[in-house]
Amino acid sequence: MRERTLVIVKPDAYERGLTGTILARLERLGLVLEAIRVSANEREIVEDHYPRSEEWLSAVGQKTLDDYARLGISAKDRLGTDAAVEIGQMVRRWLTDFLLSSPVVPMVLSGNRAIETVRKVVGHTLPVLAAAGTIRGDYSSDSPDLANAEQRPVRNLVHASGDMQEAEREIKLWFPELG
Repeated sequence: MRERTLVIVKPDAYERGLTGTILARLERLGLVLEAIRVSANEREIVEDHYPRSEEWLSAVGQKTLDDYARLGISAKDRLGTDAAVEIGQMVRRWLTDFLLSSPVVPMVLSGNRAIETVRKVVGHTLPVLAAAGTIRGDYSSDSPDLANAEQRPVRNLVHASGDMQEAEREIKLWFPELG
């Protein structure tokens, strides 16, 4: 099934000069680069990139709460709240600030099962859990405990659309001419 997906090389990868390496790995899989650009300080796009729905905020906040609980840390003491939606809003701010901190490189790739293929080669969203041979497994070791202690998002090098609906929404946002 031929489909398109959005990949964003995040500031941590851009600053380390990994953009070409990441693109080359994706192209070696047979994916076709349809669009690419460098983006800097596009606040409106970045603000719209991460959902604002209570469902999304709650899920993101709950992941953080679970990480804190696993580490025996009080989210209320560390963050001032233990409400999942409020924590989700904090994490959303951290993510937005991070994408605005340095240039990013959004790109549209297409190919057979592009979304699934990209997510497989990118690896687990938590680099410390990503398998060797994946982009995150080979080039990052960041973890939620370090990120949460520093009150920032996990630096995981790339964003990759999670499903077809997300890919369509994100492609229209970053590349309206392709929408």
